[in-house]
Amino acid sequence: MRPPAPAVLGLLLLLLLPPGAATKKSTPCKRCRELVDKFKQGMVDTAKKNFGGGNTAWEEKTLSKYEFSEVRLLEIVEGLCEASDFECNQLLEEQEELLEAWWLRLGDGTREGDGSCQCHLGYRGPLCADCADGYFRSPGSEARSICSACDEACKTCVGPTNRDCNQCEVGWVRQDDACVDVDECAAEPPPCEDTQYCENINGSFVCEECDPTCVGCTGKGPAQCRECVAGYSKDSGQCEDIDECSLAEKPCLRDNENCYNTPGSFVCVCPDGFEEAEDACVQSGPAGTEATEASPTQPPSREDL
Repeated sequence: MRPPAPAVLGLLLLLLLPPGAATKKSTPCKRCRELVDKFKQGMVDTAKKNFGGGNTAWEEKTLSKYEFSEVRLLEIVEGLCEASDFECNQLLEEQEELLEAWWLRLGDGTREGDGSCQCHLGYRGPLCADCADGYFRSPGSEARSICSACDEACKTCVGPTNRDCNQCEVGWVRQDDACVDVDECAAEPPPCEDTQYCENINGSFVCEECDPTCVGCTGKGPAQCRECVAGYSKDSGQCEDIDECSLAEKPCLRDNENCYNTPGSFVCVCPDGFEEAEDACVQSGPAGTEATEASPTQPPSREDL
């Protein structure tokens, strides 16, 4: 965390001053300045520290970042006053709530150094004390502003559920005092192409490609086809390949020719020892070789087709 911009520390300085101190003797003002200087030094001293557990990545994921944490604030505050320094401890106790509020504004100074705040996610305003759209103020101490995320259905809200929305997010609509998802897939005409099916998701939808065996579909897989492509037919509710080679009417008409089934089609091939002629597979090997019918489930290699 970068040391706060001078203007912000100046503001802290003024906040720490007891009422009317500027017009009285300088001792309170001097002590205030000393306190601020020690706080700034404490920020420098703790700048490269962590939670001390040995697993910084896990700690920052679970406990948030050390640089913005109350743990770091406590370490700094504990080093501000000696135990025997009554006036320092009294000043610190009087202004502790303001100091905590300043620390927990959850904002960084801008790089220009003009004292303004660059708010963290969920916060907005000059001092990052207000909740941004999509966040609501959740219970906490008076000194600390806690902004929590709204339900995904809400653009703005006053609480954590979809019934606490002031305004629904895009893709959601108010129904029975709650923001509910719009089912875009139920629209007419459908939002997807003829070769796709629509899948509704929270606040939106996606178009997915139909199974290759389908001509139009209502969902994923061959069981959701409206119709089947050529070479496939409905069997037990889904599109299955037609084995043309097992049909009563043989598709391969030349003498000695073998039929091999392929996905969505078939091929006709002369067996080993035969070569293609105009209307038959003619023997090319030694006399007496007979054509053998190959299994349709074991077609020749791709190079032979």
